[in-house]
Amino acid sequence: MDYETAVAQFLEYLELEQNRSLKTIQNYSHYLTRLSDYAGELKLADLDADLVRKWRMWLNRLPTSTSDELSKMTQNYHLIALRSFLRFCSKRNWETLAPDKIELARTRRPQVTFLNPEELQRLTAQPDIDKQSGLRDRAILELLFSSGLRVSELVGLDRDHINLKRREFMVRGKGQKDRPVFISDEAAAWIQKYLALRTDNTKPLFIRYSGSKKIDNSGNFTRLTARSVQRMVARYALLAGITKHVSPHTLRHSFATDLLMNGADLRSVQAMLGHSNIATTQIYTHVTDPHLKAVHEQFHNRKD
Repeated sequence: MDYETAVAQFLEYLELEQNRSLKTIQNYSHYLTRLSDYAGELKLADLDADLVRKWRMWLNRLPTSTSDELSKMTQNYHLIALRSFLRFCSKRNWETLAPDKIELARTRRPQVTFLNPEELQRLTAQPDIDKQSGLRDRAILELLFSSGLRVSELVGLDRDHINLKRREFMVRGKGQKDRPVFISDEAAAWIQKYLALRTDNTKPLFIRYSGSKKIDNSGNFTRLTARSVQRMVARYALLAGITKHVSPHTLRHSFATDLLMNGADLRSVQAMLGHSNIATTQIYTHVTDPHLKAVHEQFHNRKD
């Protein structure tokens, strides 16, 4: 079988049987097309360790629009897509390279940026809560820190998704996996204040109040976009005098770090973040090292 035909069937499998998101399928298509961009017309039988090694060298030297080379993490995304494709081929008994022959490149553990309590207080104090848009922004900041939601998950929320009395709801995250989300009294209170001022019947929880696209063809307010939330968080961080780069994901990091610093176990944090692999959650463990040292000194300080 030729490579392109097999890839097309693999992408259909991801959509129909694995129920993967359109974005994931587009990314996998992009990464796997890069192999045929390098090698030209391929048969599955042509896929061997030597070809993959040469392709990796090509990727390593491939310039991008923003830098002279692809990052190691991006190169690994290509390899992850290829490994998943080869696993699909193996299930169908198509003769090609075994998926376990694909090894990912070593990467540096990503640096986790989080906000301390004083920085969080300064950040959440920035929105002008006398305005409806400011009240919305305050509710967003409180919800991001309280829940650890990804920005894509936050902007996808509808009004009827959140139970403000029970302060919990379900969200569908990466890989179409559902997980429970819990929020604080304070976050619930700010969301309630924001909704109390809403006079529209628009379905989304967070809507746009400015811009040419704030109203759709039906006359309803449009859903706030992830990019708008990213710009909003960065702007408030600047106003708060926070010099580090701050994004919605910084608040997700802050949520996880706060849980660990206050004694939560790693497995629970993994579940609340929606990580499929505990190794992803372990990026936060080094953040709590100073805290662990203090605990050690407090409870394991031998005195003669």
